[in-house]
Order: sequence, then structure tokens, then C-alpha cells
Amino acid sequence: MKKHNLKEFELSQAYLYFWDKLEKANWFLEQVIDTADQDLDSRLVQELLKAPVNDGGQWDQANNLVYKYGLVPQTLYPDSYNAMASSKMGRLITSKLRSDALTLRSLVTSSKSPSSKQKYLAAKARMMQEVHCILTLMLGPPPKPDQEFTWEYYDANDAYHQVQKTPLQLAMELSSSTLVRSLSGCNVNNLFSLVNDPRHKYLTHMTVDRLGNVVGGRRAVTYINVDMTTMKRAAIRTLKAGIPVFFGSDVGQFSNSAAGIMDTKLYDYDLAFGSGNGSLQMSKSQRLRVGESQMTHAMVLTAVQIDEKTGKSVRWRVQNSWGENAGSKGWFVMTDEWMDEFVYQVVVDPSFVDKEVRDALKTEPMVLPLWDPMGALA
Repeated sequence: MKKHNLKEFELSQAYLYFWDKLEKANWFLEQVIDTADQDLDSRLVQELLKAPVNDGGQWDQANNLVYKYGLVPQTLYPDSYNAMASSKMGRLITSKLRSDALTLRSLVTSSKSPSSKQKYLAAKARMMQEVHCILTLMLGPPPKPDQEFTWEYYDANDAYHQVQKTPLQLAMELSSSTLVRSLSGCNVNNLFSLVNDPRHKYLTHMTVDRLGNVVGGRRAVTYINVDMTTMKRAAIRTLKAGIPVFFGSDVGQFSNSAAGIMDTKLYDYDLAFGSGNGSLQMSKSQRLRVGESQMTHAMVLTAVQIDEKTGKSVRWRVQNSWGENAGSKGWFVMTDEWMDEFVYQVVVDPSFVDKEVRDALKTEPMVLPLWDPMGALA
């Protein structure tokens, strides 16, 4: 917006959504082939079958998509009906992929000859063509990553402009070192995730087994586990630099979407029922262990209030993606206490964390199972 002097601007969500569904379908079928020797009732196979192409995902998955397919302005590939109401399309593709999984498992295990491998790979290719067809019919054909588009717009001074470039060129431009320096920004390709998971030792590098979207993608889904003080400090440093912060939380806990408030004091169940305030009777670690809480939604931190006397954060301004009817035209307020209990992840640049955190990035990651709450962001 600064470079092109725009009053407002939006990147196409539907563009990445199309490629994410396609890539997740391919990822799922590759996992089916790789686990064909495991029993269909095994926990891993059942977890894979649970949600092959669910909406949302982790920051690293989004990074893989942008790196491979680039970005386009929203005006060039706007949301179709099925992009805004995706449940039917999701169910259709999920049912198809589960059926395909049974076929692929049978083809993989029926014979170990070289010709049988070609047979199941050809079957997988046909399955992917069918998924591509469904997506194209329901979302519309997206721009090609390496094909030039023409973007026409009026700037803040009502001057007309025309830009021609490919989606990959636009994505590269937005993360170029020259633009980053001129706009006091950061290179999105360098951003990484901090998580607060009190079940595990802090400063541990972690990943989730078989969680991903792009086969052979640029980066795996990884996190550095830190305490909340470290997480907040990194988020505050990022916001002070004028950069919004992607974060993952359990959004349904003690929140009101109509009012746009996330506060542990929002509801007093003990007063109403005399039975305690539910999940707040457990620690954050206990909630994760018993399945009471997990990462369910990603939003963006855009500002923080700091107490002048203590220097500590008091509350945070949040931008959500549920439209203008949620909160105050899409904006929420999150208390610091709510952040402590229900925020699990922030995405920051390495320059906004201390050396010990950066050093942890260089270590071999500990592998969490696919069903772990840290891999559950939607």
C-alpha cells in the first residue's frame, strides 16, 4: 500500500485457497501411499483420513504456497460463492479422497512389482486431475503462477496506474530486501513460529509428523517452544516496528464474537452454576493433555496497550477474518490474561527474538504426533 500509494488493498485469499486445496489433496494421497502397509484402523491412518483438505493451516504451509504460486490482487481473483461458503466443496473433496485412499491402498499392497508402482502412480495422477477439475468448476480457474496479469488501479490521489507482472514476481517483490528496507518491514520468508506449550521444555525446536501441504515444499512446519514472557516480548517488538503479528489461539474459549471480546472474566460459570469456571480450573498444560484446548484459529495482532508504570502488556488489538459483522467491524480486543491462557503461537522475524531462541532454530526438531494439539490450527 505504501509503495503504490493505495487507500486500501487486499490480496486474493481465493488464489492461495485454490492451490492449498490442490496441494493438500496431493499431500494426503502421498501419505496414503506411504502408510499403505499400516492397518486401516491404526491411529495414524485414521488421523490422516479425518480431514484431508481442511481449511486453514500453519504459517509454514502458507509460506510454501506463496513461494510456489506467488500472490495476486483480490480484484483479479475474487472470492466465489464456494470460497466464501466452502463446506459443501470440502465435504465433496473429502469424500472423494477417502474413496481414493481405499483404492490406492489396495493398489499399493496388491503387488510389489515395478509395474504395480506405475499403476498406482497413474491412478493417483487421475485422482489429482479430478480434484483439480472440482476446484476449477467451483472456484474458477486461477491465474497461472508464471503468467503475467494486468492490474489496474487508482491510487490515493486518484491517479490511474497499470501494472503487469506474474504472481511469482509480485510475491518476490513484496519480500525483496530493497522494499523491506524502504518500508521498515521484514522478509516474510524469514518469519518463524514461536509456540507456548508448557507440556514440553522451553527452547525446544519442534515439528509435527506428516503435517504439511506442499510435497517437497520450501520448509516444514516447525516451532520454537518458549514461555509467554518471551512470546509477548517478541510480539511487542514486532508491533513496535510497525509489523502485524500472525497468531494462533483457541478462539472459542471465553470469547464473544458479536462483541469482539476475548477475556477470561467474560463469563462467570461459578456464579451461575456453582461448578467453577470450566477450563480455567485446569492449567494450560492440563487443558492440552486432556483435549480441552488446542489451536483452532489464526488471527492478527495489530496493536498492544502497555502499562506506563510496569511496562507490561495490558490488552491487544486483534484483526479477525470473520467479516465486519463480528466484533467492531472485524476488530477484537484481547486481554493479556486471555493471551496467557489461550494463545499458543506467534509468528515473528528472527531479529525480534534473543540469540538463545535463534540458536534453538538450528537444533534438530523434536517430532510431535500428527494428532498433537500444536498441529491443529485451523
